[in-house]
This record gives sequence, structure tokens and C-alpha cells, in this order.
Amino acid sequence: MTKDNLQVLNALDVAKTQWYHFTAIIIAGMGFFTDAYDLFCISLVTKLLGRIYYHVDGAAKPGTLPPNVSAAVNGVAFCGTLAGQLFFGWLGDKMGRKRVYGMTLMVMVICSVASGLSFGHNAKSVMATLCFFRFWLGFGIGGDYPLSATIMSEYANKKTRGAFIAAVFAMQGFGIMAGGIFAIIISSAFKARFDAPAYEDNPLGSTVSQADFVWRIILMVGALPAALTYYWRMKMPETARYTALVAKNAKQAASDMSKVLQVDLEAEQQKVEQITEKPANAFGLFSREFLRRHGLHLLGTTSTWFLLDIAFYSQNLFQKDIFSAIGWIPPAKTMNAIEEVYRIARAQTLIALCSTVPGYWFTVAFIDKMGRFAIQLMGFFFMTVFMFALAIPYNHWTHKDNRIGFVMMYSLTFFFANFGPNATTFVVPAEIFPARLRSTCHGISAASGKLGAMVGAFGFLYLAQSQDKTKTDAGYPAGIGVKNSLLVLGGINFLGILFTFLVPESKGKSLEEMSRENEDENGEGPGLEQTSSFNNRTVPAY
Repeated sequence: MTKDNLQVLNALDVAKTQWYHFTAIIIAGMGFFTDAYDLFCISLVTKLLGRIYYHVDGAAKPGTLPPNVSAAVNGVAFCGTLAGQLFFGWLGDKMGRKRVYGMTLMVMVICSVASGLSFGHNAKSVMATLCFFRFWLGFGIGGDYPLSATIMSEYANKKTRGAFIAAVFAMQGFGIMAGGIFAIIISSAFKARFDAPAYEDNPLGSTVSQADFVWRIILMVGALPAALTYYWRMKMPETARYTALVAKNAKQAASDMSKVLQVDLEAEQQKVEQITEKPANAFGLFSREFLRRHGLHLLGTTSTWFLLDIAFYSQNLFQKDIFSAIGWIPPAKTMNAIEEVYRIARAQTLIALCSTVPGYWFTVAFIDKMGRFAIQLMGFFFMTVFMFALAIPYNHWTHKDNRIGFVMMYSLTFFFANFGPNATTFVVPAEIFPARLRSTCHGISAASGKLGAMVGAFGFLYLAQSQDKTKTDAGYPAGIGVKNSLLVLGGINFLGILFTFLVPESKGKSLEEMSRENEDENGEGPGLEQTSSFNNRTVPAY
């Protein structure tokens, strides 16, 4: 198969790991760092927003966001992300990865700053403008998913491609951690400068007026890392696979990669035309040919990402409640507003440091040794096991003496999400589809994941409420309780195991081998098969 491939693509496939690989990881990874910071920092300040804008005089507990406002503030960025993944994914295949990449970054920078400047003084106008800008911030973040993955997969060599794409994704862990650490620093500084009594001692005095700056600063700082990488993003050449296979400009592809790889490469315009004119390289996304070649693959990547994100985001969102339940965060009325931000940020940073970040880097270390399929299967399997282990004896875990065990089990679930499907669902869609549809298909898979995130975030906000109406959070109907919610999540992870079997293994193969772009359409032979991961046998398409 390699003999048919373009020299410039072969050169990329067999290139030794060198400096440009690392610059590509950092440039693409900083986008992801920002994405994670922006998406997750909102959960650090929602309790503070409740205290500032929804204070009720004479209430025993501090103000909290009403359910519909809480859902909007937490979830509007997800809606934007879903739209952005589909739109920018499609645009990345139409206009080129690099041009669209700069756009997504500008949207992120502008909206990060604007979301901290939400206008007005009353609760309604602040929340409305915050939600408006968080939606468009999400839209920019959404574009980063398909583009970062596609750019990295198209720049990488065969041998370590999985690790490089996973390393871009692993920057998410640092982003979550940076959000927590920055919130700790800001809240500590404000706490030292503007000390206040606990809510139970002085309800009004416990939230100092300066607390309004805390959440705005935390949200606005998200613009910094994105702005810093803009210049480098613009200097990065377009990927050779896009230039040659989609834009059909062999000369440009050869000259760009000659600079990057520092070797002389010839422009093979004739070969480019031969490859791109094959009928196998002419079908569109909605054609029967696509369905026959890649239909099961797309079903595999979308379903596994969807199922994973239900579990992943529901955990992240009831993290605060779990910490309160096991006593890491004391009851809200015993703290002032800024101290509460500090406590929540500290707990989230500890979880990120102990389980989230190591999980990502385990994937980076092992993905090209174990393969994507094995890691994804193992991750879903252990997530299922630990979810059931948390759920079935749930009452046992709520006792004071068993807290540490609960946190450990909870951390392990997270660890295997990241050393497992959370990373592989991001890597695989960037490797198995043809160049002209790669960014679109990654966008579709990622958007399916965000749909799962919404189910996880909102569905479980209601589901995890106590079955006893008197114990639910203000404004929520009775749910099925945390125990039953965890049982449902265990079942979802089990489904993830089953759908993983639709996803092919791409370890050590070139992108053109995986997407079969160099094959002639003979109507027989390998062109008629879809690879399934049962022991890497090929299974004829239905």
C-alpha cells in the first residue's frame, strides 16, 4: 500500500520523533488546556453566583441558583460546543485545518473576556449575558476538538501517532488543574484581604461585595493561554494531507513539509491527481459507499463517545455534592462565600492531581503499545466495576469511617475513564476516516459525546436528587437518589464495552491504510470489508 502513497505522506509517516512534533503538541494542546479551563471553571463558581445573586433574607442556608438557572449556566457552554463541533468540523474539511483553527481561537478569547463582563446589576441580566457569552465560548471550544485532533494526526508519524494525539487531549487534565489552582490563589488572596463572618453568624455580611470580582476574574483568565498561542497557530503550515489530498496542491504540500521535516521532497502532482480521482476517493458523507466502508466505524465512534460522556460529565457535576456528602466540604452555612470557593477548588484540584492527570498520561504512555481497542475496553470494564462497587454498598460508603475508601473508588473510576475511553474516543475518529471527511467525522463523533455530556449533566442533576421530597435541593423534584443514579451509570458503561467492538484498531498503521484512500475500487477484495476489532479479523460489511 505504501508504494502508492505520496512521498510527502510517507516522509511524515516514517519521520523520527523530532522538535516539530512537540511544537505541534503544545500549539494544539494549549487550545485544549484552555477548553478544559473554560468548561470546568464554571463549576467552581456556581455556588458563589447563588450566594451573590439569589440571597434570600432570613433563609437558614445561603442562596443557590434555581434549577433552571443552574442548568442554563452549567449547560449552555455544552450546547455551544456541540454546535461548534459540527460546524467547525465541517468547515475544517472545506477551508483547511489551519484557517479555521485561528477563527476558533479568536472566538474563545473574545468570549472568555466577555463572559466575565456580564452586564447589569440584577440577577436576571447578569445570568442572561453570562449564558449568552458562555454559549459562544462553547462554540469556539467545539471547533477545537475536531481541528486539534485532525491536525495532530496528520502531522504525526505512524509509530507514535496515538501518543501524540492523546498528549494533546491530556492537556485537558492540566487545564482542569490550572482552573482549580488559580481559583485557590484568587480566593485565598480575597479571603485574606476581605475577611467575612460565616453565613450562620451574619447572612448578609458573609458575602462581601468584592466577591463579585472573584468569579469574573476566574472566568476571564481563560482568555490568556488561548491568546498566547494565537501567533504560533498562525505560523504553523497547513497539514500536508489536507493540501495534497483535499486541496490537490502537491507543490505546496511538498514545500511546506520540506521546511518542517528539513528534507527535500518532490511535488508529485500527477500522483495526487491519480489518487484523488479514484472513485474510492470521490464519495461523500451521505453516500451508500461511505455507509458501506465507514458506516459501522462512525456508529462505533459516536456511540462510545456518547456513552462515555454521560458517565464522565455526570461524575464531574455531582462532584461537589459527593464532596459535601463525605465531608470534604463543610455545610455551606458554616463558611463565608469566598471560603466556599476555596474549599470547592481545593477538592477539585486534589481529584484532578490524583486521578485525572495521571490517567491521561498513562494513555499517552501505553496507547501505541497496547492499542486503542484494548485501552478502551479495559477502561469501560473498570468503570463499570467501580460504579457498581460504589453503588451497591452505597450506604456503607456514606459512613464517616469509610470516606477515604469512597474517595479512592471514585478516583479510580476517573482514572480509568482517562486511561481508557475518555482519551481513545478522541484519538480514533482522527485516524480512521478519509482526509476529506476526517474533520467532519471527528466533529460528528465529538458532538455525539457532547450530547451525552448534556444527558449526564442535566439528567443526573435531577436523577441524583433524594427520593425523599423533603431532602431535595431547593426547587428540584424528587429523583431516584445517588445510589440508583450510580447503578444506571454502571449499566451505561457496560453498554460502552459492547459498542467498543465496532471500532477498528489503528495502531501502527498509516492514515491512508486506515481510510483505504489508496485502494482501487474493484468491487471485491479489501475494499468491501469493514475491519472490526475481534482479534483484528476482517468482517465483511453487511
